[in-house]
Amino acid sequence: MVATADVHHRTCTLCEAMCGLEIRHAGEDILSIRGDAENTFSRGHICAKGAALADVHSDPDRIRFPLRRTQSGWERVDWDDALDDIAARVGAIQREHGDDAVGLYAGNPTVHHLGAQLLILPLIVALRTRNRFSATSLDQLPQQLATFELFGHQAMFPVPDIDRTEFFLCLGGNPLASGGSLMTAPGMRHRIRELQARGGRFVVVDPRRTESAAVADQHLPIRPGTDAWLLLAMLHVIFAEGLADLGRVAAFTDGIATLAEHAARFSPREAAARTGIPAHDITELARAFAGADRAIAYARVGICQQAFGGLAAWLVYALGIVTGNLDREGGMMFTTPAVDPLPLTAGHGPGGSFDAHRSRVSGLPEFSGEFPAACLAEEIETPGRGQIRGLLVHAGNPVLSAPNGRRLERALPGLDLLVCFDYYVTETSSHADYILPPASPLETSEYDVALSLLTVRNVAHFSPPMFDPPEGARHDWQALAGLIVRLHAGRGLRGRAVGWALGVVVERLGVEGLLDVMIRSGPYGHGASFARALEQAMGATGVTRAAWRHLLALATRGPWRGLLAAPSSQRPQGARATGLTLRTLKAHVHGLDLGPLERRLPERLFTPGKRIRLVPEIYLAELERLRAAGEDPMPGADALVLIGRRQVRSNNSWMHNSARLVKGKSRCTLMIHPRDATSRGLADGGSAVVSSRVGEVTLPVEVTETMMPGVVSIPHGWGHDREDSGWRTARAHPGVSANDITDDGFLDGLTGTAAFNGVPVQVRALAASEAVPSLAG
Repeated sequence: MVATADVHHRTCTLCEAMCGLEIRHAGEDILSIRGDAENTFSRGHICAKGAALADVHSDPDRIRFPLRRTQSGWERVDWDDALDDIAARVGAIQREHGDDAVGLYAGNPTVHHLGAQLLILPLIVALRTRNRFSATSLDQLPQQLATFELFGHQAMFPVPDIDRTEFFLCLGGNPLASGGSLMTAPGMRHRIRELQARGGRFVVVDPRRTESAAVADQHLPIRPGTDAWLLLAMLHVIFAEGLADLGRVAAFTDGIATLAEHAARFSPREAAARTGIPAHDITELARAFAGADRAIAYARVGICQQAFGGLAAWLVYALGIVTGNLDREGGMMFTTPAVDPLPLTAGHGPGGSFDAHRSRVSGLPEFSGEFPAACLAEEIETPGRGQIRGLLVHAGNPVLSAPNGRRLERALPGLDLLVCFDYYVTETSSHADYILPPASPLETSEYDVALSLLTVRNVAHFSPPMFDPPEGARHDWQALAGLIVRLHAGRGLRGRAVGWALGVVVERLGVEGLLDVMIRSGPYGHGASFARALEQAMGATGVTRAAWRHLLALATRGPWRGLLAAPSSQRPQGARATGLTLRTLKAHVHGLDLGPLERRLPERLFTPGKRIRLVPEIYLAELERLRAAGEDPMPGADALVLIGRRQVRSNNSWMHNSARLVKGKSRCTLMIHPRDATSRGLADGGSAVVSSRVGEVTLPVEVTETMMPGVVSIPHGWGHDREDSGWRTARAHPGVSANDITDDGFLDGLTGTAAFNGVPVQVRALAASEAVPSLAG
């Protein structure tokens, strides 16, 4: 007899699209994963990665219990024994060498999982180290700096109101492959078709004719790293022709005349010589954008990951502001999330900071307490006070994601302690002393706190666990809380008290109880402050009022001091008060639609006087640096530069152990224009050697006219040829790591973000006498 299938609904946490899933299962057996047609946000959309969640859950290579390295290999160890030893070794390193001798690296899945989001800040506080790094400086740091400078908070991203716009300008992004990035918008192909059906235009600026460019009304190829020239020339035209009109935001925006003065120095003719886009096309693009009733200027990694990424990211937002497309329907707007972390964190560090101190070796600036990941290897290698001797890596694989990954790979074995929170023995965690695996993605409660700040419509969706974790497994928040409490316990009476306070809260409420407190404190909730809502929740657990007051007093000086001291979020004008609770969300298994994006300014601003400073001082020096760089001769006609590329069936390196995602012909190829291939004797399907200042890789050639001449492309996330990694399917389809040839010395001059795009490379055919590496597909 066939068992009756049960149906489970949840949101996919693999990327930023937040697609609703319908999972059919019979007990522990997953029968199918499909898009949830009734999901209020994704409307049935799903990509191949979502279906592959079943592969992760049942993967025999996935680690279920903590592992400790021994002389004879990995051995299973008890959770408490592992956490006790890790905390003791962290404490010993810091007592001997100082707090900064232990570092922390957080990968991007940290913001995709509720437990990690809630506990990563307390971990940072418990470690007390300046040596903090994350995927932020490999991705979106220039945009976060711009939002901090313009709007007062690093996470206050303007979101494209794509479903109501008439003109969508996309620079350096590929939303059809990414599902939207810093723009949570599942089903992008359908949304773009709807835009075009209502008479709107979709224009893509990219060195490659990407999946998004292929469906665009216009594709403008651009030389990598020159986007700031294009944007300044567009502003030049807009100001020169009297097309600037800030609309209602003019009342609280300063610096428009200063921006016009600087833009006047960058003409379309000069920009054409730098970008490769004809001056006429630049002029017409500026006129069309400024003349559209509702327009979006949206940019992603192609903008950020370049030598002038910080400048370009600011200019994208400036373009939207001066044309009146900020905080207006169909332009760039701000969400009203059910759980709003911004008021809780502003003024307590996470709101933002820049260049408050610099890294020890290269002198790179911090951003919000983090140093650029490009300097992680040198901070491990270089002796002296503050040298990293112990490292915690949470949900990251920096050997494959950081520039010059081979250098970091060589540095990691020299650490006194390496601890990785990970599902697999990866190219990074293979060097660890401990690997601490969280429960399966289908065994956890999930709510997208961070991504709800980026949705193109206000939505809320809670995902209950589908399965119970096996006996002896722990959730990420349980593991993090256990380590945090132990780290505090080694720091005297007050440290033990703070650790006890946090431990009581986490143990009594759990991740769902903490989420409920945040929902009740949010703009759609009951308007209670976080402290009052938390006190009410703790009261329900049976903790005495006297004990609770003592707990609150300790915690307000401890790891959640920012949350507890923050004022309650105010419900925005026009937003309906639904009195949301976690119970409400649980009752709406297909998600809860909270309405379209609404005007939020100036109330939403976190700047002094709630005003936008359009031209922050830090960008003026960058304008001079750009002008000086523009006087340098252009690379020769035979020179090549490297860019990355996003692939629908990849999720950085995380999903390459799923056979359904990696099967078939190898997708880790060198894309090259026919002209460049012919001049180098390269043939489609042959092998090429690509080299840079820091290394070389050999991979298959894909000759294609989708590439701009002078530009080559390698996808990121591959390179599973390291012998000690433990994911067998990934090793059978290794590809090469583009970051074996990206340069940790080639950075955005303002922020220190890795410049993965525009890396100078040499390309040659693999000689007949050279061995062809294994590149199984």
